[in-house]
Amino acid sequence: MTTVKLKEHRPTIAAGASPYRHISLITSFIFGLVVSSSFFLWQTNKYDPTWATMHYRPSPHLSPRLLTRQFESFPEYRNESSHSLTSSSILDGLRVLVTIASFDFMQLSHLEEVLDGFQDLCYAGSKVDVVIYTTVLYPVALIDMLNDRMRCNNPSPNAGLTMTLMLKPNSVRLHLVDFHRELFYDRIDQYDVFVYTEDDIRITPKTVAAYLHETNRVASILGPTRATDFNVGIIRYEYDFPENVVMTDKTRHASVNVTRVYWEHLGRPIFEKTVKKVEDDALSPYYVSMRHPHQGMYIVTPALLKSWKDRPKCRFNEIRNRPSRPDNPSQPTEGTQRVWMSSQMMYGKRHCGIIQLLPVENFGQLAVLHLPNKNYRRIGKQGRLGGSDNAPKNEFSNGTEVFKPSHPDLLKELELHVELKRQFPHLRKSNIRGKESRYTGIRMVDTDINLHNMAPNHRKKCEKAMEAYKMYVDRGGYMIDSDMNITDIDDWRTSSSL
Repeated sequence: MTTVKLKEHRPTIAAGASPYRHISLITSFIFGLVVSSSFFLWQTNKYDPTWATMHYRPSPHLSPRLLTRQFESFPEYRNESSHSLTSSSILDGLRVLVTIASFDFMQLSHLEEVLDGFQDLCYAGSKVDVVIYTTVLYPVALIDMLNDRMRCNNPSPNAGLTMTLMLKPNSVRLHLVDFHRELFYDRIDQYDVFVYTEDDIRITPKTVAAYLHETNRVASILGPTRATDFNVGIIRYEYDFPENVVMTDKTRHASVNVTRVYWEHLGRPIFEKTVKKVEDDALSPYYVSMRHPHQGMYIVTPALLKSWKDRPKCRFNEIRNRPSRPDNPSQPTEGTQRVWMSSQMMYGKRHCGIIQLLPVENFGQLAVLHLPNKNYRRIGKQGRLGGSDNAPKNEFSNGTEVFKPSHPDLLKELELHVELKRQFPHLRKSNIRGKESRYTGIRMVDTDINLHNMAPNHRKKCEKAMEAYKMYVDRGGYMIDSDMNITDIDDWRTSSSL
């Protein structure tokens, strides 16, 4: 057998040609592919709204970054730096004005949870001013406890939290919800985001961040002008615990099927009676609206507020009564005053006609807990959603109800707070800051209160409470014995009305 030996093949190089020329050509070819691919991906990321929103990129149309004008009541919290557009967090340095309508102490337990959410917003890096409109005087002990609880110890110079109680006479009644609107427009250039809410809706940093993310996305899709026809909304939920059960150790297994329910939105098929697709070709792939857009709150940017001021039929800056029957003005035709101010003026087709947007992909991030967790029990009752004339009646309080109190041995928060202050009297500088040692705690403003219109006994009690508060502020925000001598730890809940 003959073995054939193959001759080794070696590539020949033309005379005068460099052996590195082929390497150079290959390198140039690969480099060209990289550059072309990068340019293609950049173009895709720039013009495709789905890609563009995978990471938040602040839009120049989201909110004008004007120089911060000092909030005169709280100069120690303000500086002239604006929210950095290169921040790693969408909430870092964000200037937020929050207004809350809280008539009296009936929902104080819910209000406390609401305030915790805005304190969390400060710890997330935002600069938050909270204004509560109320018709009750907060006693010094309660203010001192809230000062300790609500203090935001975020060391960032871009973060901060202030709280103001704006006292109103209880004669304003349902119109307590009106006052926030004037404040929004008065301070329209001082904040990046405005929040109005009732005192029983749990708003978290996630809620605000999701709103900003989606608002920026809408502006990137539509441009700044068309984007003012829309606003990112929220949807409220409760948990549907069994109606005939009080949760105890014995009945805790009854919660096995409990889930979040959107009690304000009924009807199936869902996309015929409850949810509707947005009638805009650019937005319809990403957003829906609720057919019943009531929210109990709203979030808005300065750019939108300015646009809606001049929008035909809108006049969002003007406070006015809810629509009513011409022959019976006391009978509303489009919801109560609180429904009107929080939702109907904005979304009603005969008014501002703004279209509510809820993102399909991030829907749950704009869902907020309705803290009373009771309204789902109304469904199917007479005069309520889903109810017929033959349905069970929806019962209301008549003042004769007797409730069994909790066990007297339970330690109440205010009781413990007062005792802590008694035991540690040297801790007196928590509510002062700066070289001038100025009080920086909760402000209670009574400029709209006329005590002379009150009955003598009630006026005397209110004057005493206001004087105690002013002395508390003057000495730097710490309690003395007269503030801590509370005979009935809960008496102030029923004796502080204006």
